[in-house]
Amino acid sequence: MIGRIGVGPRLSAATVFGGFVFVSGQVPDDLTTGVEDQARQVLAKIDAILAEAGTDKARILTANVWLPAIGDFAAFNTVWDAWVPPGAAPARACVESRLAHPGIKVEIGCIAALPTA
Repeated sequence: MIGRIGVGPRLSAATVFGGFVFVSGQVPDDLTTGVEDQARQVLAKIDAILAEAGTDKARILTANVWLPAIGDFAAFNTVWDAWVPPGAAPARACVESRLAHPGIKVEIGCIAALPTA
C-alpha cells in the first residue's frame, strides 16, 4: 500500500512505500529571509513530514539540496550541520539551480527509512 502525506493537486509532500519515505522538494514559507532562516524553515518542514510518517532525520538515507546561489553553500551548511544528528549524516548532493520562485534560497528533498517493527 502506498501512503501519501500532504496530498495536493500536483504533488504530495511525501509518499510512503516499502519501508521508505520519499519527501518532495520542500521550500520555505517566508521568502523574505536569508538562506540560513530559509534552511531552518525547510528543515523544520522535513522534521514534521518525517514525524507524520513515523520516522526522523536520523534515518534519512539521502538528501538533495538546491541553492540558486552556490555562494550560499557555506551559510547553508552551518544550519545543516547543526541539524544533522552526529554520526547520521546522509548521502547528500548540493547543486546550484534556478528555483521556482526568485525568493526561494533553498529547496531540499530526501528519502528516509522507516523504523523496522
